[in-house]
Amino acid sequence: MAEMSVPSPVVAPRPPLYLVDASLYVFRAWHSMPDEFQDQQGWPTNAVHGFARFLLDLLERERPRHIAIAFDEALDSCFRHRLYAAYKANRDPAPDALRRQFAHCKALCVALGLAVLAHHEYEADDLIGSALHARREAGMRGVIVSADKDLSQLLFEHDEQWDYARNQRWGMAGVKARHGVHAHQIADYLALCGDAVDNIPGVTGVGAKSAAVLLAHFGSLDTLYERIDEVPFLRLRGAAQMAVRLREQREHALLWRQLTTIALDAPLDGGPADFSRVSADAQMLQGLCDALRFGPLTRRRLFAAAGLSDSPSVASEIA
Repeated sequence: MAEMSVPSPVVAPRPPLYLVDASLYVFRAWHSMPDEFQDQQGWPTNAVHGFARFLLDLLERERPRHIAIAFDEALDSCFRHRLYAAYKANRDPAPDALRRQFAHCKALCVALGLAVLAHHEYEADDLIGSALHARREAGMRGVIVSADKDLSQLLFEHDEQWDYARNQRWGMAGVKARHGVHAHQIADYLALCGDAVDNIPGVTGVGAKSAAVLLAHFGSLDTLYERIDEVPFLRLRGAAQMAVRLREQREHALLWRQLTTIALDAPLDGGPADFSRVSADAQMLQGLCDALRFGPLTRRRLFAAAGLSDSPSVASEIA
């Protein structure tokens, strides 16, 4: 008698949580969009126009049910500045015209019913990491919309990162092909070779390739220092001198890792606990469209993305 086959249980797909690194796209619009756009008060609105186009594109393309938009408010008040005063000191402060547009971008997200994450002590990366960490336990997977390599350290088996501008996506397994190290090694990797974008020096004489070789051999920064005597014998150019530098700069290396490690315990006060979309605020959205002088097409797309009928101003123009 033939044995009856038992069907494998059907595993429901993990619902995606879209986590958007908003500042990246606001800055990109600020630098790439022409400065011909102005609000009712004469202030430039090129960044908010560009960000709105990106956001609408994402919402129309993916129709996400769960989404959070993370903004950087901790540009000079982040906890990392208390650890290292020169953190991101190479960046010029945002001009008032750009700060105003960040506020408009946040307001636009709120009006659309999207969860907004921002905190004066935690960066957008920390808010994204904390949101993903919180919802992963509830069975969700993360789709991190950003090209920032720092965020790759957050990727687990079911997550993915999406460089929206280049339309490139990769998961945990794809990190090594891009950076030479595994996802869980990114913070250690940046601690060793440094991160010029954030003004983190790294260990003197350790470049990206050397850092990758060290982590391939030892696995982690902690193990590297536990077995530091092995470094001079590695097939690595200047290995003996590198070992000396690593010993001399041990405390610095550990500090750099504190700076490059994304926090998973940042306060999350951006709406529903599962970051589901809520009802849009039609009055707020209309007010923003008027104040920012959005054209009919952008208004129509915004109201459609919000699940609302055409705004009164658009309807009157059509009539």
